[in-house]
Amino acid sequence: MKIGITLPSFAHSAAPVLARAREAEEAGIDGVFAFDHLWPGDDRSRPALSLYPTLGAVAAATTTIRVGSLVARLGLVPDEVVLESLLTLSELSGGRLVAALGVGDAKSRSENRAYGIAWPPPEARRSSLARILGGLAGAGIEAWVGATGAATLAVARDAGATVNLWEADLGRLRSEAGRGPTTWAGPLPREPGAAADRLSELSSAGASWAIWGWPSSIDLVTAALARAGIQAGRT
Repeated sequence: MKIGITLPSFAHSAAPVLARAREAEEAGIDGVFAFDHLWPGDDRSRPALSLYPTLGAVAAATTTIRVGSLVARLGLVPDEVVLESLLTLSELSGGRLVAALGVGDAKSRSENRAYGIAWPPPEARRSSLARILGGLAGAGIEAWVGATGAATLAVARDAGATVNLWEADLGRLRSEAGRGPTTWAGPLPREPGAAADRLSELSSAGASWAIWGWPSSIDLVTAALARAGIQAGRT
């Protein structure tokens, strides 16, 4: 199982993001991932760095670690912009991109409406997903899809994309991993032993990646990996 972390992109400055990405690369962590939101959670007073330039800066500041979206949201900008941005990031990163896509949820809808951006119906967003997955496949770019329901899962599996489950329980992870490549993402315990136990459970349930949401430090991540006997490494 490969290990990734989310970057601290809810900030006024990109400096913490770049510092954390370099630190993760030096520690041998497999990947770093950024969110695609206009603000964190329900707090509109806090900033959020834009996804595509953030990942471009991370790609330029690193050399070996995978860089990824978690997830690039459809319906926020035109499909052509999403696809061309991801193709550009893949080129800038030397093929290190993980292009994770999502069709959005209620939080996404509220962000769009706050800025007067149209919110397409679910069927239109799933059609966009299928088109963009086709473009990514044609370019040989690894694609993940954030799972938000059976219809979205069907589009992902039909396209041969990996499914990403956010905070899914072990039963659901195990079930989905039996159908095809599946990754997991979400917060983990902030104590090395408990985090190690959770990572071992995720690996046993079939996750090909575990993306640690908001780790307090890289030292915590590496300590948990050591206790779990998981050797992170870019293969």
